[in-house]
Amino acid sequence: MSKNKPRTLTLTCLLCLFFAVLPGFCSVTVNLNGKWSLSNSDGSVFLGAEVPGCVHSALHQAGFIKDPYYRFNDVSCRWIAFDNWTYTTTFTASAQLRANERVLLVFDGVDTVASIWLNGIVVGKTDNMFRKYDFAVRDLLKDGDNVLKVSLLSPVLYASERRKAHSAYRVPPECPPDVQKGECHVNFIRKEQSSFSWDWGPSFPTMGLWKGVRLEAFDVLQLIRVSSVPLYNLSLSQWRVQVELLVDAVQTTNGQIALSLPELDSERILQTQFLTGKTRNTFTLNINTSSHVKLWWPNGHGEQPSYRLAVRGLQGRVLILEAESKVYFRSVELVQEPVVGSPGLSFYFRVNGKPIFLKGSNWIPAHSFQDRVAPAVLRNLLASAVEANMNALRVWGGGVYEQDLFYSLCDEMGIMVWQDFMFACAMYPTEEDFMQTVREEVAQQVQRLKSHPCIITWSGNNENEAALATDWFNIPASQRPTYLKDYVALYVDNIRAVVQEEDRSRPFLVSSPTNGAGSEQQGWVASDPYDPHYGDTHFYSYSLDCWDWRTFPRTRFASEYGFQSWPSFSTLKPVSITEDWSYGSNFSSHRQHHQDGNQQMLRQAALHFHLPNSTDPTKTFLDTLYITQVTQAQCVKAQTEFYRRSRSEIIGGKGRTMGALYWQLNDVWPAPSWSSIEFGGKWKMLHYFARDFFAAVLPVGFEDGDALLVYAVSDLSHDLELWAVVSVYSWSSPEPVCTLKSDPVPVPGGSAATVFKRPVAALLAACGSCTRLTCLLTFHLEDSGGQQGPSNHHFLCKPKDARGLQRPNITATVRELEAGYVFSVTLRSASVAAFVWLDAGDVPGRFGSNGFLMVSRNRTVVFIAGRHTGAAELSRSLVVTSLRDVY
Repeated sequence: MSKNKPRTLTLTCLLCLFFAVLPGFCSVTVNLNGKWSLSNSDGSVFLGAEVPGCVHSALHQAGFIKDPYYRFNDVSCRWIAFDNWTYTTTFTASAQLRANERVLLVFDGVDTVASIWLNGIVVGKTDNMFRKYDFAVRDLLKDGDNVLKVSLLSPVLYASERRKAHSAYRVPPECPPDVQKGECHVNFIRKEQSSFSWDWGPSFPTMGLWKGVRLEAFDVLQLIRVSSVPLYNLSLSQWRVQVELLVDAVQTTNGQIALSLPELDSERILQTQFLTGKTRNTFTLNINTSSHVKLWWPNGHGEQPSYRLAVRGLQGRVLILEAESKVYFRSVELVQEPVVGSPGLSFYFRVNGKPIFLKGSNWIPAHSFQDRVAPAVLRNLLASAVEANMNALRVWGGGVYEQDLFYSLCDEMGIMVWQDFMFACAMYPTEEDFMQTVREEVAQQVQRLKSHPCIITWSGNNENEAALATDWFNIPASQRPTYLKDYVALYVDNIRAVVQEEDRSRPFLVSSPTNGAGSEQQGWVASDPYDPHYGDTHFYSYSLDCWDWRTFPRTRFASEYGFQSWPSFSTLKPVSITEDWSYGSNFSSHRQHHQDGNQQMLRQAALHFHLPNSTDPTKTFLDTLYITQVTQAQCVKAQTEFYRRSRSEIIGGKGRTMGALYWQLNDVWPAPSWSSIEFGGKWKMLHYFARDFFAAVLPVGFEDGDALLVYAVSDLSHDLELWAVVSVYSWSSPEPVCTLKSDPVPVPGGSAATVFKRPVAALLAACGSCTRLTCLLTFHLEDSGGQQGPSNHHFLCKPKDARGLQRPNITATVRELEAGYVFSVTLRSASVAAFVWLDAGDVPGRFGSNGFLMVSRNRTVVFIAGRHTGAAELSRSLVVTSLRDVY
């Protein structure tokens, strides 16, 4: 049994060594993280366990279980969540520590239902994974060894017991669909909702001390948190910073607070009084109007400068508290106002007075076990979002409120965050103890996160308004008022009320999708929350042709849409064996948690492509993985381009789309899903496509009636004058048949405009012998300075019907450009090649371009390796596939 010695002192205590200050103002922090012991309910399992951590991770690290992600181990590990587990540690508490007036035992995160024991006495209980807990323990500490135990109840059995106790009426859904292989009643426990399973992830109902544990000791007061929210006064043209100090005081304490932003020559000193107990103390620092304030902008719209806020508390000459934090200046509004030529209301975000089209995706937990989400994982995923020209992510409401580093990185990278509260796809109980823990959860999370400029809106839940409105759960009409009452009580009377008390600097939405102000007018649950004239929309279709833009909703804001694909073989190989490598294997079926998902991918692919038909079963499997990625990339490309070109127009009373967040960015494990980045960080073809379809300047081509149109889409702040260059190619030859150029067209900043329109028949007739079956189009935008934005393509027929498409017999030559990390890959092709895919196998890294249409005989692509490698290894690992290679 390990011992954690008092060893980590706070800044305030260290300052006691340098200032003539009263010893009573010193505070001491004792870190209790590290090696604990862990045992199950009957003592048959006993092992060491790292804190922070969880039971599954500890069992795996100690060799009690194999990799939970391997093959069918999610099912074989099911027993873990049905047992109770106890974490134990022993530590010493010095006489100096015990002499403090207040000693708190602090848990930053307990997952989830636990009793806390210190030296044989219960000091408190926990029931919410998303809350920080602290317990007064001074009188229980003793000289010598102190024994701390955290006894965790099975989350599955706890949720089931809570469900049984709720006998008046059911709170659906009872259980997830069978295909998810999950556990029941997750809505009765305040923990990560997807930990009981989801349609993209496994069931691992975790338990553990998933965040840090420590002792905090002080005599007079302690600063718990500093929050800062910049606010802009339009009439005075002045910024001010609202600074909030959350303080825990043993006794009422008078003093001075000094606030300063030295870089902006702004300072204020105020007299204040900290009352006994935990109090929130709010102060305002007006920014010197002669100082130039640099604003925080979303990625692609400007920089993300920050300023240093210094906070000092003094009692006479005695320093009683001190802290520093970053401040970013930006304003945000959600604009919902009448739209000319359209019923309903607009729905878009205005940052620093500028309307911003949100481009991005949806974020889910990066691992089933949060202790496995290393800083490098977050950096890679968020950097990947920025590299794909994203400016926004929606933190989805069935996961977790992300760790501090996530939001700090989003601040630094200019990634706007749509932050859901953690309620998803369910009704929820409304007993007072449940409501109370939710209120505390929301207050703590808003206090923790509101200083981050990246967060542009709070949202109460994921799809629960839609679930009620469209009757997902077959609720009898006579009972509907009860559920509506519960819905309003939870999300409006409690969550919204707490958010508005804590933070009025950014908008709050009750749900997603929602009609926003339209839903509010209908008592918070709209008759049709998917109404494209209002709010945001979630849209999925697995049977319609996903290339056909006519099937997409011309919505104000698309916050979810997408299509599934399988990850690369290099991602699946470590969690599978040879017998698993076929599309019809038990493994392939087991890994798919979306009903009929594997067949949906093939049916959609078959609309446009020949399906793989190699006589080698393993090659057929690998080719099928490839064709699902091609299908997904094309599906999401078509839909995203439709939303982007719809930003400036109203057609049939619909349009002015101002957001496209596809589902989903990342994966929680190696499996088929809607993600554009595989578990482990490898980019799917979709993510390479996203880098183009989210470009600041983008050409979008589509057919309407008998005409081909090319739109120029611009997110830039300045106006452009652009023309389209359209090239016609034969499928059988990488030489252009002809090239057409449109007249210059003015494209205002932040708009989409038509720059090319011509009947397809006339276009082909002008190019001689071309037909829809024998030719295809590429196009790009130009101005006087050259090409603007990426090149794009338009197929005039389904690729499976193309005449003249040949096997390109692509060869690749790898050259090292920078020792061990940067390489060039030169491709040579005998013919036009569609969806050329470069896969480096087990060598991590990213290509400068991938999944592209190759209409030249030679093309060079840069590869940046994620670890040190060489040209020889990369050449051995590299596999090049094109569409014609799979049949």
